Amino acid sequence: MTSNGEHGPSAGGLVVAKGSFAAMGGAERDLMRNLPAFARRFSVSVATLHPVPELELLCSELGVPLISPDEAWEMPIDALSTVLDSGNDTAAKAWQGCSGLAETLAASDAVHLVSGDGSLALLEHVPDSVAIHLHLLEPHRGLHEDVLHREIDGSPKRSLGLTSALLSRARRRDIEAIRGLTDRPCSAISGNSSYTAARIGEVYGVEAGVLLPSVVSDEFPAKAGSDEPTESQDIVAPYSVNVGRASWVKGTWETVSMLAGSGISLAHVGGGAAEDLVRLTQHAESCGVGLWIAPRLSSPEMASLIRGARAVVSMAHGEPFGLTPVEAFSVGTPALMVNEGGFLDSVIDGVNGRLLPRSDYDAWHSALEQAADSGTRALWTEAGRTRIAEMDLSPDTHCHRLESILDCL
Repeated sequence: MTSNGEHGPSAGGLVVAKGSFAAMGGAERDLMRNLPAFARRFSVSVATLHPVPELELLCSELGVPLISPDEAWEMPIDALSTVLDSGNDTAAKAWQGCSGLAETLAASDAVHLVSGDGSLALLEHVPDSVAIHLHLLEPHRGLHEDVLHREIDGSPKRSLGLTSALLSRARRRDIEAIRGLTDRPCSAISGNSSYTAARIGEVYGVEAGVLLPSVVSDEFPAKAGSDEPTESQDIVAPYSVNVGRASWVKGTWETVSMLAGSGISLAHVGGGAAEDLVRLTQHAESCGVGLWIAPRLSSPEMASLIRGARAVVSMAHGEPFGLTPVEAFSVGTPALMVNEGGFLDSVIDGVNGRLLPRSDYDAWHSALEQAADSGTRALWTEAGRTRIAEMDLSPDTHCHRLESILDCL
């Protein structure tokens, strides 16, 4: 394969695809972070059903073709569509309607498909002669767990047993799609952590490797760059930072509960449904916890917010990998994480941060006090950056790891 930057477009190449970039969360940011390295090594085309301006600008700067439908696809979220799994069907039609996609796929050597809404529907359009690597960031949690079927405070949205029964068709189709992919010649599946790879085995009964995400030191630099805002945010210090759309699965409600009585405010990054943010604000008020809900932040704004924090905290349920500890390490802010999920890959308790029991609020408060000590912060920062180096989370390494996977196919 030739690269975009060195040789320009070629007959063979790599299609990097994701169903939607609309959320612009950690998965989307990680893929965009790695795209320049992909473009240096491969002749890359990007395909998505829902582009965003940030992606369009990046592809333009890299000289990478961006394939998308004339009208952005939206995942249907009404109850009937969810039960009937019609989102997969509408996504398949949207992929079919992308001008130039069929020709690009036919002329390419491989597809690097990142999971998410609408992504798996691309599989039926990829010729058997084209290798496929699926970066399965997590098994479909709405189908195989109940954490997405709970209100922000953890109460069930409806009967969990009934919900599971209604989703049986969609769950069966999801399992069939993943197992069907493994039956294809020249295919491979990777999780984004050892935890995710294990969960893929549990849910789908298939083997998965690990392709770690990446972090860019320039994006979350050790020292504040000239583009970082210096004005203080509208939040009372000392404060902690929690990242992720306000929800039960991200542990947002529990984080506020945990901070009660600690004297630490919370900066929530990632937004959420309007009604959930109202409830979260009311909950924070009842707990006596200062809460600032951040608008959409650029990387320099995010780095500045994390840099000024007492700690980055997360009580997320079964987080697949979790970029926030790595980003905190990079900036030099303590990472206090719940002791489960992908956090165990990056955080070593007491060495570069803390891994804490979900329900032991006293332990969390003690860790927040630890995070205020300048000596502890310095030690954890050094160990955290060493951990990043050990895991080798650079985009170039991510690209080399993907290339090794594709070479095996």
